[in-house]
Amino acid sequence: MSGSIETITLGGGCFWCVEAVYERVRGVTAVESGYCNGQVERPSYEQVCEGRTGCAEVVRVSFDTAQISLREVLEIFFVVHDPTTLNRQGNDVGTQYRSGIYFHTPQQEQVAREVIAEVNALHRGKVVTELLPEQKYSRAEDYHQHYFANHPGQGYCAFVVAPKVEKFRKTFASRVREG
Repeated sequence: MSGSIETITLGGGCFWCVEAVYERVRGVTAVESGYCNGQVERPSYEQVCEGRTGCAEVVRVSFDTAQISLREVLEIFFVVHDPTTLNRQGNDVGTQYRSGIYFHTPQQEQVAREVIAEVNALHRGKVVTELLPEQKYSRAEDYHQHYFANHPGQGYCAFVVAPKVEKFRKTFASRVREG
């Protein structure tokens, strides 16, 4: 069974949380934290945190379609963040923390529309996840890459990221990467 590598870009609050989850998903081949869909090209983390760039904190998730489908990638996404809070995930508030799926192909857009509709029905029409083509993507600074893996004892990681990783492990046990 041979698949291909596909990439989708996801915004679900702080990119450290989303990155930490997808780094543990079987079938995911690469995860990169970055910024996209704002007015500023190649913004700094500080600029994004100020909330005036329009950029979202995102992760680019590359996955092997022979091992995991886009639908499964999105099902994980909707479990590990709250798609019903506008510009907010927990105590992280601002447009940079918005819920978003930034597609790379028309096929991804179609699958995402279907999954969003299903999740929206479960949440009684309260889903605020935006669905747009990825634009003006730039990679986040090196110190943001693999943040949870490199700083598991840091306060935010211990109290915010770790519970999301644990929720993923419990909900999607069969999808957890070994090792």
